[in-house]
Amino acid sequence: MYGRALASTALAYAVVHHLGLLPSGLGSTVDGTRVADWLDLAIPWLVLIPAALTLQAAQVGRRVWWIFGAGALAYANGHGMHLAANSVGNIDPGPTAHLWDEVVGHYIWYAGVAGLLAALAMSMVGRPRPPVIGYLLTVAVGLTWASNAVGGGTEWFSLAASLVAVWWGWTQRRQLGVVLLVGFAPAAVMLVGTLAGIG
Repeated sequence: MYGRALASTALAYAVVHHLGLLPSGLGSTVDGTRVADWLDLAIPWLVLIPAALTLQAAQVGRRVWWIFGAGALAYANGHGMHLAANSVGNIDPGPTAHLWDEVVGHYIWYAGVAGLLAALAMSMVGRPRPPVIGYLLTVAVGLTWASNAVGGGTEWFSLAASLVAVWWGWTQRRQLGVVLLVGFAPAAVMLVGTLAGIG
């Protein structure tokens, strides 16, 4: 159960955080909003439910649940700010919509994701290394984290979080936590390249 829930969390995160790639947001709906805006409402649910099931299967302690709870609140709150301001900005762009979407919303959202990652990383301690699919999923998560950071303007923050994940993965390299090393090392390289103006 734990492995399936963790894989579902990784897959959900890597897939749903690329809704922005949908052509023209799949068109317009009510009051000029895009179909993608409405689909975006489901993103926190699609990520948080399998993440919570992962922690439940791992039978983590209270401290991990508190970290998860704080991360979940920040993630959902920041994502909601981003969604609302982005939706408004698509119709009536301006500095206020930009502030709440691209700055405040993204930083709170990504801080929440970092909290979720920390809680999930704590649930990995003492577990064996994954099969090959686990490594592939974690690379997808890391590259999603990096591409979202570039799109969201949080490269420095996201690089710092990536380096912490790489460090944690190194300390856990003989266990399941090695996936953080495997997934976030490419993310860190991508972010360094972006910050250096390469690519």
